[in-house]
Amino acid sequence: MAEVKSDIEIARAANKKPIQEIGAKLGIPPEHLLPFGHDKAKVSADFIAEARKRPDGRLILVTAINPTPAGEGKTTTTVGLGDGLNRIGKKAVVCIREASLGPCFGMKGGAAGGGYAQVIPMEDINLHFTGDFHAITSAHNLLAALIDNHIHWGNELGIDTRRVTWRRVMDMNDRALRQIVCSLGGVANGYPREGGFDITVASEVMAILCLATDLRDLEKRLGEIIVAYRRDKSPIRARDLKADGAMAVLLKDALQPNLVQTLENNPAFVHGGPFANIAHGCNSAMATTTALKLADYVVTEAGFGADLGAEKFFDIKCRKTGLKPAAAVIVATVRALKMNGGVKKEDLGIENVGAVTKGCANLGRHIENVKQFGVPAIVAINHFHSDTPAEIEAVKAYVANQGEEAVLCRHWAEGSAGVEDLAHKVVALAESGMPQFAPLYGDDMPLFDKINTIVRRIYRGSGAVADNSVLAQLRQWEEQGYGRLPVCMAKTQYSFSTDPDLRGAPVDHVVPVREVRLAAGAGFVVAICGEIMTMPGLPKTPSAERIFLNEAGYIEGLF
Repeated sequence: MAEVKSDIEIARAANKKPIQEIGAKLGIPPEHLLPFGHDKAKVSADFIAEARKRPDGRLILVTAINPTPAGEGKTTTTVGLGDGLNRIGKKAVVCIREASLGPCFGMKGGAAGGGYAQVIPMEDINLHFTGDFHAITSAHNLLAALIDNHIHWGNELGIDTRRVTWRRVMDMNDRALRQIVCSLGGVANGYPREGGFDITVASEVMAILCLATDLRDLEKRLGEIIVAYRRDKSPIRARDLKADGAMAVLLKDALQPNLVQTLENNPAFVHGGPFANIAHGCNSAMATTTALKLADYVVTEAGFGADLGAEKFFDIKCRKTGLKPAAAVIVATVRALKMNGGVKKEDLGIENVGAVTKGCANLGRHIENVKQFGVPAIVAINHFHSDTPAEIEAVKAYVANQGEEAVLCRHWAEGSAGVEDLAHKVVALAESGMPQFAPLYGDDMPLFDKINTIVRRIYRGSGAVADNSVLAQLRQWEEQGYGRLPVCMAKTQYSFSTDPDLRGAPVDHVVPVREVRLAAGAGFVVAICGEIMTMPGLPKTPSAERIFLNEAGYIEGLF
């Protein structure tokens, strides 16, 4: 058997083209590319504004079953499908999220695809890239500093220090910072109070950047951020602190989408990165809407399983931007289905058709859920070398019984050649007629009813439960005019329930909502469910322990 190269070895051997050549494929003149080196660039705001006059291409969403340690390959499939569409003669662009340093040094080790379906330069994309996350972190923490500074210099706005809701952020997993006391050390350091850190990808500033339509919209949304309350519980916004202008200055370049290329030199936008288990899980609206003006097909992804990423893509991103997806691809692997069927990770290499069939219940639930939104779906079986013909046929038979089709894809090993079949079928599905897309719930539904709708129709739970304080907070926001906002569920990605160990397709479970947060600038309400944390911790053996520079100065350890 031939030696299998690592993702980073494959990426390092790529024949990259100058980013100006990649831009030319989309009709972007060199003067509208702001280069970062030779292989990545930002697209100018002027070009984006001019492109808005053009008609839209078709939007394809790639989502997946619930993630497992066995791996699903959603980003890999997104990139592979983009290359496959270009291979069959379609003008296609990939739109994915940027990687957070937290999971890169935590569990995942990288987030730019895999095998021969990657976006490059892989090391840059996984590490500091063009500095967008640093800008978001700085803008967020500038606002935090201005709050404490305002309190220190007399508190003219009357901020109740017990009701400061704006936490600080950093782009790293660090459980020690979840709950802190700040401003210790005496009078010169301000008034001590409780605070805490979230990871940058959970920041409302990240969500705002990913939903803003232009610089003016960005600044307006930043000004709407509610940072604290007075003693009478009236809100204090970022614009009250005169923070919105300076924050927009820090974010002006970060707002412009990043253009890179795939291993096969096809264009890809990599921009924005909210997590789907604690935020809304989609790349930036500016990248997606711009790509739709420049290509026949745009392939984008939504984070984690369809219960989180796809639901938020449909109910938040599409609602806010008017996007109408033409088709959805649901990624599954035989290995992950076996884990959903009860097989331990160390036994995944052993054929077990019964476990595959049992685990398909999870896949079936996701198929049903995507179809609830009126979007036609197809299943991509992301192939692993350990899959047996009988196991693959079991998945295809199950999906056929659901009235859909499952297509075996070998893009990890073969690049676009291994995904041609899926590309042809996605085109046929997308061109078969306009989907009857509609969000799951209407704007006028009360906030807790929206939460319950997601719990019952997507998670198949018996309902959500919350303390009276949470229900009272939701009612207060409704009275203040925020009742028409969608909800963003912060929940474990590993299960339809809030128990990460409850795999498969559980029903009638209760979803506890322990906290709600108002993201007034982004335009949604966050419901924090179960034990999910908005600042993750590192695992016992983090990926950081295996990442280093070798003697030649190359990075090792990124997947």
